[in-house]
Amino acid sequence: MYVIGDACISCGACEAECPVGAISAGDDKYVISSECISCGACANVCPVGAPQPE
Repeated sequence: MYVIGDACISCGACEAECPVGAISAGDDKYVISSECISCGACANVCPVGAPQPE
């Protein structure tokens, strides 16, 4: 499973890329739910490298 770190700039690139819809906007950064399939698509499009494997 991936988690989004504090480097998140809330751009939304990861949410659009997630094939299972596991990413949504949180209060101060995007969050990844337990539906994450660890595909890494979010990490590949993030401009600041915020999504990381848990």
